[in-house]
Amino acid sequence: MGDPPDRPLTRKRRAAVDLGASWKEHAEPWVVWARKPGHDSYWRFHRDLFLALVPAAGRKTLDVGCGEGRLSRDLKALGHDVVGVDVSPTMLQAAQRADQQIETHLADAAGLPFPDAAFDCVVAFMSLQDIDDLRGAIREVQRVLEPRGRFCLAIVHPLNSAGSFEGDAMDSPFVISGSYLEESFYEDNVVRDGLEMTFVSAHRPLRAYTDAINESGLLIERLDEPVAPEHAITRPQSRRWQRLPLFLHLRAIRP
Repeated sequence: MGDPPDRPLTRKRRAAVDLGASWKEHAEPWVVWARKPGHDSYWRFHRDLFLALVPAAGRKTLDVGCGEGRLSRDLKALGHDVVGVDVSPTMLQAAQRADQQIETHLADAAGLPFPDAAFDCVVAFMSLQDIDDLRGAIREVQRVLEPRGRFCLAIVHPLNSAGSFEGDAMDSPFVISGSYLEESFYEDNVVRDGLEMTFVSAHRPLRAYTDAINESGLLIERLDEPVAPEHAITRPQSRRWQRLPLFLHLRAIRP
């Protein structure tokens, strides 16, 4: 039997989800998906736009929700002394096989196994929408950051996670059939280039993230809604994302 035929992304809304358990369940296909060069937005443009937000290498950088480690490896290549944390043993085993020099820890983001002020930079690249205790995780980020340290995050844009396009054309209407303001859960399934992946995440309005950051004592200093660049348009339907943001980037500082 050959590879499964490509299938466009389909989204299901879920009433309740254990996000940590879901990502443990889908860890193995994610490792394959993430490591196929050029396969997803990370390779085409997202990594480069996010790294422009990250400060130059300093004392020590924590990668929260590091997964199989592709961002940790790229940060290391830029001179960062990186420590990775993830809740999935499968992900961390893959990260260790790829680079044994990068320190990793099996831990929940809301209970980081590090002393206060252990890092001058913390990144959470496409992980916070997959973490059950958002407020707890950001409180922990604040705790392990040293004064004047930076916290850089990328998430699925809350507009993206709230709705969907009705068609593939660039001018297709984007519809939110439920509530943007209410927190909910969703499951995206897609088959592309013979690889199948299921993404299970939480939809949270933007204020959920900004409130959690502000309540922790961090101060937001930059917020971006990056546009999909022309070179990243590999399929006609991708042009829809030049009208609306796929992702949201934010950088905060610990005073």
